Amino acid sequence: MKTQRLAVVSSLALTGVLALAGCGGGNSGSTNPGGGGGETQAAESGDGNCFSGNLTAEGSSAQKNAFEEAVNLYSENCQDAKISYNPTGSGAGIKQFIAGQVNFAGSDSALKTEAKDGKIEQQQADAACASPAWNIPMVTGPIAIAYNVPGVEKLTLTPAVTADIFTGKVKTWNDPAIAKVNAGVNLPATPIKPFFRSDESGTTENFTKYLAAAAPKNWTAEPAKKWSGKGQGVEKSAGVTNGVKGTEGGITYTELSYAKDAGLKYAQIDNGAGPVELTGESVGKAVAAAKPAGEGNDLKLKLDYATKEAGAYPILLVTYEIVCSTYKDQATGTNVRSFLTSFASQDTQTAIEEIGYAPLPAEVRSKVETAIAAIK
Repeated sequence: MKTQRLAVVSSLALTGVLALAGCGGGNSGSTNPGGGGGETQAAESGDGNCFSGNLTAEGSSAQKNAFEEAVNLYSENCQDAKISYNPTGSGAGIKQFIAGQVNFAGSDSALKTEAKDGKIEQQQADAACASPAWNIPMVTGPIAIAYNVPGVEKLTLTPAVTADIFTGKVKTWNDPAIAKVNAGVNLPATPIKPFFRSDESGTTENFTKYLAAAAPKNWTAEPAKKWSGKGQGVEKSAGVTNGVKGTEGGITYTELSYAKDAGLKYAQIDNGAGPVELTGESVGKAVAAAKPAGEGNDLKLKLDYATKEAGAYPILLVTYEIVCSTYKDQATGTNVRSFLTSFASQDTQTAIEEIGYAPLPAEVRSKVETAIAAIK
C-alpha cells in the first residue's frame, strides 16, 4: 500500500510541477497569496471537507517527500483536488509567495523580520496578503550528516569537528580530530570531499545556525541560506545527496529522508552529553524544547541548536507553511485550510515519519491545528 501511494503521488507531483512550469518559470501566473487558485467549490468526503480545484505551493525541497505523501493521503478522499508543489528551495518559495505566484510557500526558516537589501520579508508577505502572513510549522526534518566512507559503518561527530570538516580544516578521514571521537574505528586516509547546497536553502541556514551556536570558535560565519564554507556546490537536496552517493570520501548535510532514499550512512552527533543517534524520538525531544518566537497564530519556533539535553538530536529544521491569515479570495483560504488540516493530522504526521521525518510533538501539533482552523 505504501509503495502504491508513493508511486501515485510522485506522478501527481510531477504533473503539478509541469503545470506550474507551463505557466511561466514554474509558477501559476494567475495565482496570488490573497487571491484565487482556480475555480473551486466545497465538497464533502467521508472524512471531512474537501475542495474541487487547484492549490499551488512552492519552496523547501526538504519537505518535498513529506508534502507528496500528504497530498497523496488527502487525494485518497478528495480526488477532485489538484495540489501542486514545486520544490525550488525556501528562498525561491518565499519570493514566489510574495510575488503572488502561489497560494502558500514552504520554508525551512520563518519569514525574516529584519531588513535585507532594504526589504523585510514579513512586511512584504503581509502586504501581498493584505493581512498578516503566518508561519505554521508543519514538517520536522532531521538534518543528517551523510557520508560515504566504505568500511566505516558507525561515525560520531562533534560540533567542532563538523565545523572543521566543512571549513576545510580537517581534510582526511583519518585526521586525529575525527579519530579522537571515534576510538576503535578504522578510519582511512581518504580525502574528505564536502558537498553543499549551491542554491539558497533553508537547510543550509539551519545547518549553519547549528554550527554557529554549537561551535562558535570553529564556525565564525553568519548563518544564512547561502553557503559560506568549503566544498563542492550542487543544487537541491537530491543533488548533494547524489553527489555524496557517487563520491568516495563524500560528506554533506541533507534531510534524513534523502539520506535514507540514497542508502547513505549518517553520523551520530555528540553535543556534549554523549553520541545521539538520529531517530524520530531524538529529534522530537529537540523540537519539544523549542521556545515560541511568534505571537498568536504565528507559530515561529526558536530551536536550541547547542542543547546538551541527553538523547536530543540537535541538527534539525522545521519547515513552515507560510500562509495568509485571511485570503483575499475566500475559496483559496478554504482550500488551504482544508489541505493543511489533513497535513497536520496525526495520521499524516505518522505516515511521514515512516519516510524519514519526525512527527510534530503533540503540544506543537495542537497549536498548529488551532492556527490552521483560524485561516480565512
